[in-house]
Amino acid sequence: MNSATIVQKLWNYCNVLLDDGMSYGDYVEQLTYLLFLKMADERSKPPFNLSGESPSPILKGYDWPSLLNKDGDALFDHYRHLLEELGKEKGTIGLIFAKALNKFQNPAKLRRLVVDLIDRENWSAMGADVKGDAYEGLLEKNAQDTKSGAGQYFTPRPLIQAMVDCMAPKAGETVCDPACGTGGFLFAAHNYVAEHNPNLTREQKKHLKEKAFVGYELVQSTARLAAMNMMLHGIGSDKSVPIVVADALAADPGDRFDVVLANPPFGKKSSTMITGAEGKVTTEKDVIERDDFWATTSNKQLNFVQHIKTLLKQHGRAAVVLPDNVLFEGGAGETIRKKLLHDCDVHTILRLPTGLFYAQGVKANVIFFERKPASETPWTKKLWIYDLRTNQHFTLKTNPLRREHLDEFVKLYNPANRHDRKVTWSAETPEGRWRVYEYADLIARDKASLDIFWLKDDSLADSDNLPPPDVIAQEIVDDLEAALEQFRLIAGDLASEPAL
Repeated sequence: MNSATIVQKLWNYCNVLLDDGMSYGDYVEQLTYLLFLKMADERSKPPFNLSGESPSPILKGYDWPSLLNKDGDALFDHYRHLLEELGKEKGTIGLIFAKALNKFQNPAKLRRLVVDLIDRENWSAMGADVKGDAYEGLLEKNAQDTKSGAGQYFTPRPLIQAMVDCMAPKAGETVCDPACGTGGFLFAAHNYVAEHNPNLTREQKKHLKEKAFVGYELVQSTARLAAMNMMLHGIGSDKSVPIVVADALAADPGDRFDVVLANPPFGKKSSTMITGAEGKVTTEKDVIERDDFWATTSNKQLNFVQHIKTLLKQHGRAAVVLPDNVLFEGGAGETIRKKLLHDCDVHTILRLPTGLFYAQGVKANVIFFERKPASETPWTKKLWIYDLRTNQHFTLKTNPLRREHLDEFVKLYNPANRHDRKVTWSAETPEGRWRVYEYADLIARDKASLDIFWLKDDSLADSDNLPPPDVIAQEIVDDLEAALEQFRLIAGDLASEPAL
């Protein structure tokens, strides 16, 4: 059975459970618990465990057979108790089952999912690509449910693939995502190394499976999905997965990596709700102060830029999705951009089109840079910019971004030797999307802004070139959403300032 068939089979059953009040996110979470138990049971039996030296890591009596042997209210009570007990465990089991709750309303529907849908498949015998792709399909369907907000943890897979193709991770390298969501960057990097190195040694394979990847995720429920995603793609094991539940920005973890790939959460400022003695709720901004940071700010994306610089080894390389405000914001933004241009080699920016992300109103870019040793002279010499935004119109459903839309960018990026590049823009070819700027030109711009564009918007010049009405309507919505978010931030700033 291929991954598409499995996804459709599992997703069809979700529609039955929606009538019971279970959300898409609840369904994927319950599937995660049950798939983990089923796979742990499969791996403790032949042909996966012929010697008997690898017993199931699940406590006896709270394992998969214990679910199969019960029905009705007895199954319901046991399932609830099982989730509670396994949530007390350490390691991967604790990560998967922490704070787990039974969201089923009907014992018969739980029984059907256990017996008819999950137990009939041998999940461990499937290739990692099949079951991994199947789970990815479920996560993408969940991200499409705008009510759940799950889309904020889901980066479009064609964009991830293009970023990984540009970074070209190598066997033996370490890769980190400090805001990993459901783990898309990590498994894409894993697949890239495996596909481009078919003759890995046993030691290299062990490194790729157990030591090459680390992901940090703040939200427990999302980390649970990331852990399962890693396992299904053959990364880590049911005893250890490379997902850490923590606030990545809180401190320098001490570890350094060859590659960092990330799409930090959108939203300008983070804050903590404080309840006072009299029950009054106030908001306290999380201003991150760290000795390794260039500037102190409550802007999450600017803090992630600084944090990623810290995470990189000398000559380590990063590709990070960041909103436009990071490119032009003054104050701490200007300070951080100037330091980044000086201390690192900021060599490439990909201007992304709108309509890619489930969070509306987002205008974003991918910034590529390398960390360098201390130097009196700036490391950034030239910044190459590819404009995939002007005169490009994508939507999540009717015209989604595909990997081939990024083919030209990846080719021009030239992963094999990024120092050998050729522009496509010139005075003679003004429609070229690939242009280079010297460091002196960048630093001379107002606030060292990197929000640079040069292509003429055809829709402004010629009404015959207007995109379809639905695209225009969505772009208006996106612009209004972005403006509304900025007004919210200004209002929050004014409300938090002391009265004169």
